[in-house]
Amino acid sequence: MGEDAIEAGNRGVNTVIGTYGGWLNCSQCGNCIEVCPTGTLLDGVYRHATRPWELDQTISTDVYGSDGMQLSVGSRGGEVHRIVARDRYVNGLNGEFLDVKARFAHEFINHRDRIKTPMIRYSKGGKLIPATWDAAIKHVASKFAEHGSKVGVVASPRLTNESVFTLGRFGREVAKTENIAVSDRQSMRSFMSNLSAPLCSHKEIRYAKTIVLIGGEPEEEQTYTGKQIRQAVRNGGATLIIVNDTPIRLISKAKKFVHLSPGAYDAFVAAFADSSKDSTAVSNAGIKQEDLDAVRQMIADTQGDVVIMCGSELSAEAQAAIAGSASEFAADGRRVLLHPLPLYNNSIGAIDMLDKARAVEGVVRNSDALLVGGSLQDASILAGKWFVVVQEVFETETTGYADVVLPAASFAEVDGTFTNNAGNIQRVRKAIEPLHQSKPDWLITSLIAAEMGVDFGHQMSASTVFRAITEAVPSYSGYRYPDLKDETNPVQAKYDVATRGISGIVEALSASATSSEPAAKIEETPRIGHKLHRLTTMTSKTPQFHLLAHGNPKPENLLVSPLVQFELDGTPKAEGLAEAAAIGLGDRSNLGPGK
Repeated sequence: MGEDAIEAGNRGVNTVIGTYGGWLNCSQCGNCIEVCPTGTLLDGVYRHATRPWELDQTISTDVYGSDGMQLSVGSRGGEVHRIVARDRYVNGLNGEFLDVKARFAHEFINHRDRIKTPMIRYSKGGKLIPATWDAAIKHVASKFAEHGSKVGVVASPRLTNESVFTLGRFGREVAKTENIAVSDRQSMRSFMSNLSAPLCSHKEIRYAKTIVLIGGEPEEEQTYTGKQIRQAVRNGGATLIIVNDTPIRLISKAKKFVHLSPGAYDAFVAAFADSSKDSTAVSNAGIKQEDLDAVRQMIADTQGDVVIMCGSELSAEAQAAIAGSASEFAADGRRVLLHPLPLYNNSIGAIDMLDKARAVEGVVRNSDALLVGGSLQDASILAGKWFVVVQEVFETETTGYADVVLPAASFAEVDGTFTNNAGNIQRVRKAIEPLHQSKPDWLITSLIAAEMGVDFGHQMSASTVFRAITEAVPSYSGYRYPDLKDETNPVQAKYDVATRGISGIVEALSASATSSEPAAKIEETPRIGHKLHRLTTMTSKTPQFHLLAHGNPKPENLLVSPLVQFELDGTPKAEGLAEAAAIGLGDRSNLGPGK
């Protein structure tokens, strides 16, 4: 991984495993546990909870990142105790690799704050009152029936394909509306709609000859992609070209770093996609002409695969230009592949399921009543809406605006599929029964539809929903759950790849780029984990994540858990330090008489 993380201290029979500098500050915390052959390194979230052989293992897919890492969920008695990489049992696409969120941040599944029962707010400004499922579904159906086509639907990109698809069906077939949206913070719909080259697999990244990363920060947000880039350079000798407005940590592996001014991606992409726009890039992206020429020459010199990656923070027009111009870089002996970097586990699947989705703000503005699966990025836009229904795992800012809250099951409690950033359709498998009164999102939506007189025919089966998907979504046509069984060679959706006419898009990019002056460049490299370790609704339910998010403070005593020595906000505890101080390095020699 190229991380100076683990070292062997002392020599011979006195050798101990330690860390460089006495404290671990590694972006990929946890993989050392996976490869440790002796059990010296332990999972601090799981240790001493059960014996590993007492756990039931269920193969599933990561609920956090868009790489679709395969993992094994270890559960016992309806509780998830541990998550490890799938490679421990059956080889998956990510082998033994998992990032810190996928491996450790699973305590939300059995957390005491889970929504336990349906709740109804009978008057605006009133409290949410627990209710039965029958009462809640009837209440929701009667309210939606009053508003007909003024009902909008919003789906989270964290939901399974089955749940997103069912929400779309509810909008079209029950509410008779096109007011349907996906609450993705930075959608890559434009990129996926303009593919002129195939999506690459993660294995193809590992063996690529040249990788061009435009925007994004995969080490923080698409960690398996980041790991494959590192190994392609370190083990395969790949040429890495990074185009970014921030000197991200990955530039230490790059052969060429093109440092843009903030807001200059459009100008660079216009020149990258069309060489006649070079002058615009030079004047407005804050780069030199020779930098642009060097990027083109490195691609032209490549024999083998060129992978072009695109960050989700780029504008829709820039995404379209990159995806649409990629095929122009291909030549004899040189294949070009594309790789998007969306933010969420099912961002790509949500695009596939709702190909005509509209902007969230517009859907909310044009609707009187809303059915929301998951939560919104900005829940304040729900203020003043006549009736709002939210399907969620936890109470969030979005449920604060809800008139009805329906408890949804977590990814560990449902069957379904996610689609990752390589276009792989991957299984999500139920490890434990839904907790409390929660239900899968697709089932909740189906129950509301049935109460309103529309039977989706799902027969209480996720596989039946997936069959409906394959009949309605051309890129999933012909697939069934058994086809997805072998995740070592994952199935890829059949996306439309064609030569695209992007001249109008490039002209628009070039025109917008000339209207602004380059800003001062960002010179500071972000700290490790500034995105990967941030607290979210789910990661915040694992106490150790709070310490990571607050800078991974080094404790006074390395033999005692940091949770004993720190508050969750990273400040030292006033109490408990005496207990920690009582244990020191000298205790290693207290092995008992005769030792």
